[in-house]
Amino acid sequence: MDKPLERLWTKSFVTLTLCNLLLFTGLQMTLSTLPVYAQGSLAASSLQISLVTSLFALSAIASRLFAAKAMEKGGRNLLIFLGVAVCLAAVAGYYWSGTITLLLLMRMLFGIGFGMASTAFPTLASDVIPIRRMGEGMGYFGLSTSLAMSAGPLIGLSLLQGPGFGYLLLATGAAFIIILPLGYRLTKRLPANHIEPAMEAIPGPEGNALRKLLIPSLLNLLLSISYGGLLGFLALYGQEKHLEHIAYFFLFNAVAIVIIRPLSGKIYDRFGPPALLIPGSLFIIGGLLLLSFASSTAALFPAAICYGIGFGSMQPALQTWMIQSVDPRQRGMANGMFLNSLDFGVAIGTMILGSVALYNSYAVMYRYSALAPLLLVVLYTAIFIVQHRRKRASSTSKTGH
Repeated sequence: MDKPLERLWTKSFVTLTLCNLLLFTGLQMTLSTLPVYAQGSLAASSLQISLVTSLFALSAIASRLFAAKAMEKGGRNLLIFLGVAVCLAAVAGYYWSGTITLLLLMRMLFGIGFGMASTAFPTLASDVIPIRRMGEGMGYFGLSTSLAMSAGPLIGLSLLQGPGFGYLLLATGAAFIIILPLGYRLTKRLPANHIEPAMEAIPGPEGNALRKLLIPSLLNLLLSISYGGLLGFLALYGQEKHLEHIAYFFLFNAVAIVIIRPLSGKIYDRFGPPALLIPGSLFIIGGLLLLSFASSTAALFPAAICYGIGFGSMQPALQTWMIQSVDPRQRGMANGMFLNSLDFGVAIGTMILGSVALYNSYAVMYRYSALAPLLLVVLYTAIFIVQHRRKRASSTSKTGH
């Protein structure tokens, strides 16, 4: 008789998910709006607009190298509170940045703080999720990230176009301020260096863990390139195509993610990454192509739904894959590599696609961005075939046939 599944929705898990939602919502409210603000208020060039996103991403990557080590040594409290405090300071700095140079410096500061906090929350979540429900649990936890990626730009663009930049920063700061008491209660509730008992193990060599994480990190990077194009240039694309409600793309995208996420986690637990990565990539390709030909708000609906189904199913699958590839005490490193590959993909996407848009239209740029998920399909299919053949060869040699 099968054992009953352990409880997933504990107070700690709910609090972690809510904190992560607020953290990424605060990020996304500014990530999609600052390029528009930089162009309109600071007369930023195309290169400088790309740097608004890419410098943040690169500083977050550097910060996580420190954060992963701190997590292994039990420094999660410091990461949560110091990271959120640095983010708050940077948001305040946005208001007083009268030049593009100051704004870029604040973006780097924000990246440092965000890198700390964003490493802590998913690592703690993977510690409190029962091992037999890891795919489902990380799917629900990842829903907070994906929802923030969709709702944050919608809220941010609405505030920027409505009450103005100052109110946008107030709302962003409020999201971070709410995290502080929630994070305090959370760290009081969990014992230091909490590890799911069924998963406790002696950490393996770091080099072995890095090799295991290399393939899913590369796939996550390719997945994130097209998302960098959405964050950095969707509002400008709306201006080019005269789409007054371009932010609705993020709303429709969020709807698709909410629908697909609970299902995708269960699919992962039963069938593993292949059942999600290949079809998810095809949905993303379809969404990008539909977006590039959109000429009305109604046309954004199928584009956003396709993209949301693909991104909403693939992102948590890759994160869960990486977490399950390492020993429990190396989950900080796994989550750090997941987030770093995401941010690095966004940085590469904004730089490369921004260059494409400089010599073409934004519509053409989104068609080119579909090459990244196409490459992901080709690469993962090749890897899957090679691994399948190795397993068959190994099985044949063991049976002596």
